[in-house]
Amino acid sequence: MADEDKDAIKRLDERLTEFIKQMESMKVAEYMEYLNDRRKIFWSNFMAGLWRGLGMAIGFTILAAVILYILQKLVVLNLPYIGQFISDIVRIVQQNMEGPR
Repeated sequence: MADEDKDAIKRLDERLTEFIKQMESMKVAEYMEYLNDRRKIFWSNFMAGLWRGLGMAIGFTILAAVILYILQKLVVLNLPYIGQFISDIVRIVQQNMEGPR
């Protein structure tokens, strides 16, 4: 019975050692330390939001420029009703971009 207990303890020790190695490779301790530091959480979320907002602003600007470019090209085609509507939209946008007079 003592040999069986020693084998069981040895297997348990090997499994526990393997578990500890896996936990270290996942950096659980660093993550728990991060979760306990409210300043780090606030700062990382603030920076993520800042970059996300900047990315959306740049993306929307590029999208709006592409749409305006396509609308200007459609005006050149002189489509009867659509051309007039699009030219009005382009004119309004260009006036707004120039600013108030």
